Amino acid sequence: MEKQNEGVEVVENGNDTLLRKTDAALFAWPWNNLGNYKYLLYGPFLAKFIHSMYWKESMEDIWCLHILVLCALRGLVHQLWSTFSNMLYLNRTRRVSYEGIDYDQIDNEWDWDNFLVLQAIVGSFVYLNFPSLANLPDWDVRGLISCLILHIGISEPLFYWMHKLLHSSYLFPLYHWHHHESKITHPFTAGHGTFLEHLLLCVVIGIPTLGTAFIGYGSISVMYSYILAFDFLRCMGHSNVEIIPHSLYQRVPLLRYVIYCPTYHSLHHQEMKTNFCLFMPLYDMLGNTLNTASWSLHEEISSRTNERAPDFVFLAHIVDIMSSMHAPFLFRSFSSVPFSTRLFLLPMWPFAFVVVLTMWLKTKTFLFSFYNIRGRLNQTWIVPRAGFQYFLPFAAEGINKLIEEAILRADRIGVKVISLAALNKNESLNGGGTLFVNKHPNLRVRVVHGNSLTAAVILNEIPRDVNEVFLTGATSKLGRAIALYLARRRVRVLMLTKSTERFMKIQREATVECQKYLVQVTNCKEAKQCKTWIIGKWSTPREQSWAPSGTHFYQFVVPPIIPFRRDCTYGKLAAMRLPKDVTGLGTCEYTMGRGIVHACHAGGLVHLLEGWTHHEVGAIDVDQIDVVWEAALKHGLKPLYNSS
Repeated sequence: MEKQNEGVEVVENGNDTLLRKTDAALFAWPWNNLGNYKYLLYGPFLAKFIHSMYWKESMEDIWCLHILVLCALRGLVHQLWSTFSNMLYLNRTRRVSYEGIDYDQIDNEWDWDNFLVLQAIVGSFVYLNFPSLANLPDWDVRGLISCLILHIGISEPLFYWMHKLLHSSYLFPLYHWHHHESKITHPFTAGHGTFLEHLLLCVVIGIPTLGTAFIGYGSISVMYSYILAFDFLRCMGHSNVEIIPHSLYQRVPLLRYVIYCPTYHSLHHQEMKTNFCLFMPLYDMLGNTLNTASWSLHEEISSRTNERAPDFVFLAHIVDIMSSMHAPFLFRSFSSVPFSTRLFLLPMWPFAFVVVLTMWLKTKTFLFSFYNIRGRLNQTWIVPRAGFQYFLPFAAEGINKLIEEAILRADRIGVKVISLAALNKNESLNGGGTLFVNKHPNLRVRVVHGNSLTAAVILNEIPRDVNEVFLTGATSKLGRAIALYLARRRVRVLMLTKSTERFMKIQREATVECQKYLVQVTNCKEAKQCKTWIIGKWSTPREQSWAPSGTHFYQFVVPPIIPFRRDCTYGKLAAMRLPKDVTGLGTCEYTMGRGIVHACHAGGLVHLLEGWTHHEVGAIDVDQIDVVWEAALKHGLKPLYNSS
């Protein structure tokens, strides 16, 4: 879809390219400008029910409660389907399309639940005009049969012809293109449409439910079951995960014309000239619009047992309990923006804590997210351990076993590069990955810690005119490399360490003329005149207080330090922006912005794109820092900040 000017876009309908205005009547939702305040529109329903119950002491407005409960349940149906659809570790072999959903589609579908507000308002008008609906019985089996007949006989063909009409050369570029801009279907895509389309959908839903009530067979259970089943099937069709086994269609051939499947509806989104039905392909067969490839593609997908092996794997872990909920299979929209603590997460913290502890008992490394770049599939796998668990001595062996199993699995399926994130490459845990490389010398997968690029990013952020820095975590892998590199640049490095032995070992690695630039200090007070602090170890408020006003804190400590000083500036963790030709990326990596990854992730990607065949584990080769940096820039990765 290509934007031409305000209110006009180029849209495609199958093989047709059409140009129409996007500001058609009833295109936009009346509450578009309200943002999250649109949920206040549910307020009158709650207020009316409470007023009736406590002030009138009657249940005459119980219908308001039914509308609220039904909207909540419908939202839950969509959310549960979204959770299932994004559980890649469960359904990766059954995905209809292997493409990922990007930020643009997530933003377009952000207000997918607008239709719930609309149908709540429509429902209130119906109840107010037909008060007898508030007195429906709980159950009437005749109503279930009547509702089914009305759906099959009226709603299904009505939707079919309306859907075909919306694909006409006149209406499609005015309205229905908005739904079809979602190329990869998702349960939230089911609710993504224009105001007019969902008004029409109210009619489709209303005929079986109200029709059953008007003929005297209506009941509360029919209302709930039909509407929830309607949403369930809509979400299933848009889920992009094939759940109906082909063997079922083979055993009962007529069933394929009675109920559609995700594969069937995905073909409609791909070609847009076939498969128009609501839920029953029977009407596509009668209308001669049934895609002939539907059943063969369904058989291929539902019988699939193998998945495409990724080229690159970023092996991450859970940072903390709160950020464990920053996952696409929990809250897709929330995971598409940088993580920050939100109020809605607080009530769920105890549940998340229990889940994390449960994963400690029995869980393997699992697939979290993926994206594509230049024909290569890149995945993020998660070691199911939180940051605090890495500091428990008795947990080290189990964590290393999980990492080792992930590396061996990657080697077995043909992964080319696996990059260890954060604490997965902790020196005290596994020597920065050397434990695994030494134990398995014949690995075909290249194990990478990515710290060379992390060091390069930090070093290229430091202005060239800086002549003195204060470095904490100075004897760590990154601290050592940064100190030696800056000494070569004739920058005086105040290395905070109480171990003279470890300091002397690093100093001896520098050339004779550069050794004088490495200076050991034993407390932060000795850096009170230095305005460039590089933090590689957690820093307390008292320690930060020794920095002079105007100091900038660079950091490579995980998690990042808390910015206590208002008169100083704080840098973020080393990161790089991915190239523009990345596709299918729709999640944010912890606190990183969209399209931005930690430098160690970028380092593994560069290793893949360059085709390097060596492992990058253990100590950082200072000579390789500039090599890796230039390679990253060559492949289109961009620094967020630089020395200029």
